[in-house]
Amino acid sequence: MTTTPPPITLDDVRDAAARLEGVAHRTPVLRSRTLDALVGAEVHLKCENFQRVGAFKFRGAYNAASRLAPEQLARGIAAYSSGNHAQAVALAARELGTTAVIVMPEDAPGSKRAATEGYGAEIVTYDRYAGDRVAIAEALAADRGLALIPPYEHPHVMAGQGTAALELLQEVGELDALLVPVGGGGLIAGSATAVKGLRPGTRIVGVEPEAGDDTKRSLEVGRRVEIPVPRTIADGQALHTPGELTFSVNRRLVDDIALVSDDEIRAAMRFAFERLKIVVEPSGATPLAALLAGRAGDLPRRVGVIVSGGNIDTARFAELCGA
Repeated sequence: MTTTPPPITLDDVRDAAARLEGVAHRTPVLRSRTLDALVGAEVHLKCENFQRVGAFKFRGAYNAASRLAPEQLARGIAAYSSGNHAQAVALAARELGTTAVIVMPEDAPGSKRAATEGYGAEIVTYDRYAGDRVAIAEALAADRGLALIPPYEHPHVMAGQGTAALELLQEVGELDALLVPVGGGGLIAGSATAVKGLRPGTRIVGVEPEAGDDTKRSLEVGRRVEIPVPRTIADGQALHTPGELTFSVNRRLVDDIALVSDDEIRAAMRFAFERLKIVVEPSGATPLAALLAGRAGDLPRRVGVIVSGGNIDTARFAELCGA
């Protein structure tokens, strides 16, 4: 009997970390006595809202793009994304001296589109509720001869994302649990690979918005399932099915999925702003929301949290958190 090897290993994450050294930021880990007291645990927040482009996505995008052959880099890169991966690929392309074309939904946050264009990328829009972004991007890449870097369905992207958790362990040591936002599953796949490779006993908990529970449902039945495109303030987690590669990792390494409501996400964003003095976008706030709302179950002593991003404009932040 043969066993299919995993798409990525701990060594792949370590290799990505070496490639990102001096290019990506080594983001801070924040502590809060108030937060610890509220949730009854020692919480370590890995703040990827301080990463380049304002989110963890730069890690995976640069790790993948930097491995392209020179002749492919000369032709350019394509990607599809609601915002953070778009910015990450655009910046990675600029850093590597090439161009990027990004397929983005028409309703993507204006600040994310503006930032993507600011890094020099060309934007092609589509209707997320009617169009197939993968098919659009694949056709565009084939027509123009571009290298397509997907937001999560790529071993080098997944390995790059896992470097955030690797850095967290290097800084704080042993963790009893790690909470990670789940969209397509690349961040938690990379994080789980790094953490389980070093600390097999650490509990890995993914967090999804209630409206976008595709990964939770998929793990419960042991196969990828599809749901209607979710309508949630956590736009970075508004996916209808987990990635195939990411799910192959997460079904082995993820211990549980917690769900949070949009109101709980808003409350976590307000808490982060008022008590931690940081700005967190809705998708980045879901693990904190799970902690504050008691959705993560009985917490062990030392808990890590990946705060995945902070890309939200002033008007949208006020709209969500002002009331």
